[in-house]
Amino acid sequence: MHDPVSHADQVYASASSPVASSAVVASWRRCMTMHHLAPEDRRMPERVTEQELDVARKQSERLIGQARDELDRLFLVVGRAGCCILMTDTKGIALDRRGAAGDDKDFRALGLWTGSVWTEESIGTNGIGTAIADDRPISIIRDQHFFASNIDLSCTTAPIRDHRGVLAGALDVSTCRSDANEGTIAILSQTVREAASRIELNLFRNAFQGARFVMVPSETGSPMALLAVDRDDLVIGATRAARSALRLDDDRIAEGIPASDLLHESSRDARELLGDAERSALLRALSRVHGNVSLAAQVLGVSRSTLHRKMKRFGIQ
Repeated sequence: MHDPVSHADQVYASASSPVASSAVVASWRRCMTMHHLAPEDRRMPERVTEQELDVARKQSERLIGQARDELDRLFLVVGRAGCCILMTDTKGIALDRRGAAGDDKDFRALGLWTGSVWTEESIGTNGIGTAIADDRPISIIRDQHFFASNIDLSCTTAPIRDHRGVLAGALDVSTCRSDANEGTIAILSQTVREAASRIELNLFRNAFQGARFVMVPSETGSPMALLAVDRDDLVIGATRAARSALRLDDDRIAEGIPASDLLHESSRDARELLGDAERSALLRALSRVHGNVSLAAQVLGVSRSTLHRKMKRFGIQ
């Protein structure tokens, strides 16, 4: 067990330094200077009412729906290891959770329950609140928490972004196990980040149903750099990674940019591109009827002789 007095002394000494030596110390300083919290206090996270929780869930209805299966899969991986899973909105309100029934009493006593508010303002430095404040994944291990009452808790959190790359919530895995070392937390952290990425992909695909998805080459090689493209090759959506790689924003997307222009796929003139489009349409029609020219002509609404002329023009056998 950690000594709460020594922990408070460490927080005060580190936060008083003129330079924040880490993201944790920077968070400690925010807790003291912005939120006027004291590390020696023992407190639970604030809670919203059932009515307020219902409102928060309704506002994040799409996030909850697209994350449900992923939370179940994540729990199958970490649940038996004494871990609790929380998913929150951008205000740190726990909207959904997973936990083993045998651990529920301990987790509920710590506030790891739906309706709890895990912001820095509510409960000091913690995985969810600090990930939201810093807008990046983070792990807070035991005495890196601000309050002495949380120094037996270890948590790792990743932000979740919506189809526009805007913060939609956070995904957290927490444990009270004393044998959870930095190596274990590092593995959990990778698992949480991957699960958050899959939820983001679910949100993106759901928002642009019927679109074609194109991977964008990026310096990091991130599989999350995706464009949503309509039938006319116009970009109608982009993930945060794609927006960063291509310097896209909502205004540029709203203008209607051809994906081929963004990806520099072609330098040919409009006439050549139009010819390619027509050739592709002919090939698709023929493929769908297994090469039957008469049926393809009917599908395209042209005569058989017209189709033959076009096939000859484009070198289609």
